[in-house]
Amino acid sequence: MRMLWNIFFLSLFALVTFFGLGPVLMADGVPKERFFTAAIVVIIYILLSILYKKIVFRK
Repeated sequence: MRMLWNIFFLSLFALVTFFGLGPVLMADGVPKERFFTAAIVVIIYILLSILYKKIVFRK
């Protein structure tokens, strides 16, 4: 079961990286828009990391 959770979270991190960092790196908008998107992506990474720790490393 633990391996399934690892695969699930790995795919979530990959999706966030692809769809979150892509617009940050390749956006042609104003810098404010890039920083806002980057902040949201970082928040999603933090929330996913906390959730991963709670689910995979629970006793």
